Amino acid sequence: MKQSLLQEKYPIYCLEIDHAETSHRDIDSVVAYLRGCIEAHHSACFIADFDHYAHTRSLPQGQIGEDILAARNLVFCFGIALPDPHVLAVRPRSIGVAQTPAGFLITFMEAPMPIANTAMEEWAKGLRDRPQPTQPKGDCPCVSA
Repeated sequence: MKQSLLQEKYPIYCLEIDHAETSHRDIDSVVAYLRGCIEAHHSACFIADFDHYAHTRSLPQGQIGEDILAARNLVFCFGIALPDPHVLAVRPRSIGVAQTPAGFLITFMEAPMPIANTAMEEWAKGLRDRPQPTQPKGDCPCVSA
């Protein structure tokens, strides 16, 4: 899972998952898995499943990257504390799921509470449910005898 700054101001987490790394074949399966994670969490509350791809495609000026086959956001809130009204500016949370020809891209913005980041990171990493084939030691397929 990579951490980076998007547009030099948004701290995001990003995980690329190749089709070979997961049993999930399409965005519907990935979204169902993540929604199950949200609903099973003791503090999280599911709010919405937003089809960003369909929305953008419906706009006359909508533009979608050519490698994006589908894109959805799961909106939810952990809501463990509400110390003052200013915290509403950083809530609720969202996990983005994009399907590409190579697999899936899972993204979310860093939350101000570690418990939320840890949960979202674990959920995303849980999508990698297939072991990767390992190359036998000393056997390089690039070198011909």
